[in-house]
Amino acid sequence: MGSNSCCSLAYNKSESLEFSPEAVTLSSFDPIRREVARIALSSLILDGRIHPARVEEMVEKARAEVDQAVQKAGAEALYETGIAGLHPELVKLVGQLKYRYSYGHNVLKHSIEVSLLAGIMAAELGGDQQVVKLAGLLHDIGKAMTHEVEGPHAHIGGDIARKYGIPEVVVRGIEEHHDDEGRVSVEGFLIAAADAISGARPGARRDSLEHYVKRLEALEEVANGFPGVEKSYAIQAGREIRIMVKPGEVDDTAASKLARDVAKKIEETLVYPGQIKVIVVRETRTVDYAR
Repeated sequence: MGSNSCCSLAYNKSESLEFSPEAVTLSSFDPIRREVARIALSSLILDGRIHPARVEEMVEKARAEVDQAVQKAGAEALYETGIAGLHPELVKLVGQLKYRYSYGHNVLKHSIEVSLLAGIMAAELGGDQQVVKLAGLLHDIGKAMTHEVEGPHAHIGGDIARKYGIPEVVVRGIEEHHDDEGRVSVEGFLIAAADAISGARPGARRDSLEHYVKRLEALEEVANGFPGVEKSYAIQAGREIRIMVKPGEVDDTAASKLARDVAKKIEETLVYPGQIKVIVVRETRTVDYAR
């Protein structure tokens, strides 16, 4: 089913369709086209009648189904975050994030989380909740277009927001959430913080067991390389490391310095999302018995 299938499922160089025993593999940078092809192929296989006219019919049905799902996902995201009045095309782009993943993390769910988290922080700081919530929901909107437009998704998202009349204060929050230029507004800082919290929480991103174990072992290896360390334990999915030191070799002052040195070594040698908490534990026990 290549370019000869009446061009409805025509593929470009970035897409592929591979057949193997009992499996069909679809590959495309465009998640919407990929989903349309998946639904159409599933319907054709179940129907059993695979010929050009039937392919066209199934593709049209699949497109209608995906369009409906996209509109519904966008509307539900706006309802969940308490946002209204967006341009229908912008709502559609938000819904398209349903089919986009980043490190195994669904981008639409991530965007909703960022919107709600940023809104909570803005409320605590006395900021404009609606502005920050809208910027949070749209902060990754550029990812819906990265397969069509070149450039960082934050800048693409800012251009899209301007196109549909989003206020400049919201646009700044979208463009600054990765702090590429070092000049960040309050809105940009809140979106960046909420983005980090959502992406770094345990279970947010898919991780293979092998990679997960290696990451924890590397973290413990860094801590164990310092003198006076008896044992270290990486916990909280690698978000925290607890270091047990030998009390005879490391005093209270040295323990404080060790925590700083370990944190600095982790920053220099490891790659990790969010932040890692370093705790140094020094314990001295004196035991005696009255007989």
